[in-house]
Amino acid sequence: MPRSPLTPSPYETLGVHPGASDDELRRAYRLMLRKTHPDTGGDPKRFHAVQHAWELIGTPQARAAWDRGKGAPTERSRASWAPAAPRKPRDSRPAARAFGHPGGHNRERYLTLMREWVGRGVPLADPYAADLVRSAPRDIRHLLADALAEEATATQLAELGIGFTLWHDVATNAAVVPAKLDHIVLGPSGLFAVQSEDWGGEIGIRRNEVVGDVLAAGERPLHDLAVRAKAVARAARVRFTTLAIVVPDDAIDEALTVGRMRGIATAVVHRSRLPGLMRAGLDGAPQLGGTELFEVRTRLQEAVRFAE
Repeated sequence: MPRSPLTPSPYETLGVHPGASDDELRRAYRLMLRKTHPDTGGDPKRFHAVQHAWELIGTPQARAAWDRGKGAPTERSRASWAPAAPRKPRDSRPAARAFGHPGGHNRERYLTLMREWVGRGVPLADPYAADLVRSAPRDIRHLLADALAEEATATQLAELGIGFTLWHDVATNAAVVPAKLDHIVLGPSGLFAVQSEDWGGEIGIRRNEVVGDVLAAGERPLHDLAVRAKAVARAARVRFTTLAIVVPDDAIDEALTVGRMRGIATAVVHRSRLPGLMRAGLDGAPQLGGTELFEVRTRLQEAVRFAE
């Protein structure tokens, strides 16, 4: 199954509409080859992606197979991004105590918009089928990608153990869209405000902010996370020690990038490195323990409301 609902289709890679003529498709392919060729300063990864896209839809036979949903079975299988069945714990150790439904809010929004896009009254045998998802507009796919990212992060966090408490899909009154905070993690290593993201491509860090062509215009992920965290902190009368954005391991070269924003430690971290970050905390970020840890947990329990 494709790794992400935001992985570009071959049409998107070549920059053409699925209804383009064969001649338009061929011209787009040649143009993208020239733009991305490493010998002319292009990106080797994009160059190979263009070649692969052409393999998938470059001939009438291959294109017809792709459009019927029968092309390249390793990429267009009958796989589904439906919610996974609950997993059994790997061992008998108590898991972190968790509240809320990770990814639930974005899955509900995804289903609503997908049904509106397909057409009300049109039956959907599987609204998570990979072929259907790949054909939807990017904003709808992004909702599903974020839901999957939140679920994957929650799975990692659950293994932190009994010393940690987790809140997922937390509602805030922050003046950003979306206003919800994906995860709050409380443990001896600190109080973390965590956002799970999947933009479907590579990102970078510049001036302590996430940047990249895959971000929407004007999007400021770390800034917006700080705004959400501030709203929760004010309501619960607590102080976050770390702001963290969790991304797929192939989204950025550095497994952990740290900085500071508004006096709070920040981190952009590979999902596979997340448990280690949560257990150890960041250098210079305050630790919590004893009575303080209990008080922060109590205040959050009283103040947290979940996104609907």
